[in-house]
Amino acid sequence: GLWLLVFVLLLPIIIKVPFTIEPLPPVVVGETVTLKCNFKTDGRLREIVWYRVSTHYFFTFLYLFPSKKPRHHIPLQLPEVRISDNGPYECHRGHLRPAPPGRTVVLASGMFWLTVMSPPNNISVMAENTPAPFSRYQAQNFTLVCTARGGKPAPSVYFKRDGELIEVIPYIHPSAAEEGGAAGSAGVRGARPLIGRDMDDTKLQRSLSLLDPEGRSPHEPSPATEVIPETVVSREFPRWVQSTDPLYYFSHTHLPQSDGSVLVQARLTWTLNPQLDNDALFSCEVKHPALSMPMQTEITLAAPKGPKLLMSPSRAKVGDTVRITVQGFQNEVFPEPLYTWTRVGGRLLDGSAEREGKELILERVPAELNGSMYRCTAQNPLGSTDTHTRLIVFGQSFGPRGSALPRATRRHFMLTLCSANAV
Repeated sequence: GLWLLVFVLLLPIIIKVPFTIEPLPPVVVGETVTLKCNFKTDGRLREIVWYRVSTHYFFTFLYLFPSKKPRHHIPLQLPEVRISDNGPYECHRGHLRPAPPGRTVVLASGMFWLTVMSPPNNISVMAENTPAPFSRYQAQNFTLVCTARGGKPAPSVYFKRDGELIEVIPYIHPSAAEEGGAAGSAGVRGARPLIGRDMDDTKLQRSLSLLDPEGRSPHEPSPATEVIPETVVSREFPRWVQSTDPLYYFSHTHLPQSDGSVLVQARLTWTLNPQLDNDALFSCEVKHPALSMPMQTEITLAAPKGPKLLMSPSRAKVGDTVRITVQGFQNEVFPEPLYTWTRVGGRLLDGSAEREGKELILERVPAELNGSMYRCTAQNPLGSTDTHTRLIVFGQSFGPRGSALPRATRRHFMLTLCSANAV
């Protein structure tokens, strides 16, 4: 019994003591982070353990029994942190303290929360529901979609026109609930579509404050319910009977990604006025706490002008497959045009009245198509333009044994070429 009492008295007494930890500021992806476990021992340091709570992963497990030096911190360095490093970390340390008649094991632990931010790595703007035709005598709604990828937390997204922040009417996009994103809104109500250059700082802060992705948007009418104004039919170009200050509707959705980032899609919708909106410069800007200045991308709304056509081969012969391709325009066009091909005065080779696409293919052209004319119509919601090209079909240059074609045949093709060039 005496020996048992002595053994029990000599067993170490375990005491658990929490200690305070300084909060860590957020860090940006790619930085090197050092976590410090601050303390001071009055005995022999026994062990230090660094532990990631979310993945149950031990970073270090160090036995330091011989050490008698007072240690103030044992750091853990994480080089080039990633989004996946975000989360809680624990530091455990234990030391032996002499306490007659035995020893006392003092255990202390503390938790760090590491917040890893990631700036958006990609931003793009596209027009929704395009390519689409030009509507000469009926107004139509137009939507720009700005997509920001790779951000954590979700960035704030807003639009500008010609360098000025757009005043918008927030609304909830119909597909937001289906996509699982949190729909938000940004902007302020107002009669004018654009914030003036003389806007003071108070108005600017008010407008930007409503761009917070965590903000909730009040119930607002959808642009689908906007009354489409009447139009005046014009032989040259429509003159819209509508205000020069359109209403801009704004919504955005947040889609969490598997890597921990958030994909943000912002939509700007208004009733398009081709006369006023042609050559308008729209920019999408993204603000994020990991960025020193906003990211932005710009597009200029423009109707297609002067399509450039390329015919291959340049000297088509009977039986060849001819390709007529749109090579470009005289200007930068946005959004992408809709291309329609027709044959002047007849149907296409396959019997159809028209064909869509950037390229028209005529397979095994017969001699009867010599001199036929083809029209390419390029259009987007801002305007439409036509261009024509004539197909010249040549016969075989030489006979079976290399003899030249009869003079009358050569004369016929030369006359065809001359008449084509005169058109």
